[in-house]
Amino acid sequence: MSQVSYAIGVDLGGTTIKTGLVSSTGKILAQSKFPTRGEDGPRAVIGQIRRSIDDEKGGVVKDPPNFADWHNVALGNAVKKIFTLNTKVENDANVAAIAEAKFGAGKRHPNFLFVIWGTGVGGGIILDGKIYRGPFGGAGEIGHVCIDYNGLQCNCGIRGCVEAYIGQRYLSQRTVERLKNTPTSLILNLVGGDVSKVEPKYISEAALKGDALAREIFTEAGTLLGVALGSVLNTIDMRVVIIGGGISAAGDFVFAAVKKSVQSHVMKPMREDITVLPAKLGNSAGILGAAGLVL
Repeated sequence: MSQVSYAIGVDLGGTTIKTGLVSSTGKILAQSKFPTRGEDGPRAVIGQIRRSIDDEKGGVVKDPPNFADWHNVALGNAVKKIFTLNTKVENDANVAAIAEAKFGAGKRHPNFLFVIWGTGVGGGIILDGKIYRGPFGGAGEIGHVCIDYNGLQCNCGIRGCVEAYIGQRYLSQRTVERLKNTPTSLILNLVGGDVSKVEPKYISEAALKGDALAREIFTEAGTLLGVALGSVLNTIDMRVVIIGGGISAAGDFVFAAVKKSVQSHVMKPMREDITVLPAKLGNSAGILGAAGLVL
């Protein structure tokens, strides 16, 4: 029987730091949560990380959004100096992919494309059971695969990125437009008639209750995501996709739409083998994946 080892996983978010003590079997034995204090600069954030780790008793971060005065901060080295422990740093999509590979839906799949679909569309590539970062660390940015070269402007500067169609903000905006012609939609009831409150969680809730417009919006979004994923799978020669993130909880019909679209946009020999799975770890993926970096 192999010996159980332990690691501390830190999920550094724009507003909250979540920290957990994780066993090599994938169990979170203790957790803590602290405000990030990102607006107060690197010193304050590192102090909060220290507090979160103390409560449970590397890498470089380049200009992250929601963090003031951060530019090439050697976060891994800073934490290692405090605790003299092996310390590694990775972005959230890659960490979630690692978590699913080690503890979640990807345990039986040594090669898969992970998609995190929420505020934006991110991704991670698991190759032979390990994260593939690319020579410059940027592999897996599937949200910026172009599905229409004359399409909508994305925040990244490219036109037609899939994220510009199915990311949280864009999806909400398009839903508000559709509601003008569908005033009986359950979505309006859920937001009390205030369209400024429309966001994916309400669209998802309406879809799960059978609202036709909500299901149409998510089916269309799943189809567009499948177009992008088909291009990626053709390029990297993979057959398995695992999808996580808040929007992925909209229902099985979304996964069916994604799979159908992917199969329509990959080469014929690949189509029968395409598998699209929901992620299993939810909000625990950050902690588990961060711990998985060193376990």
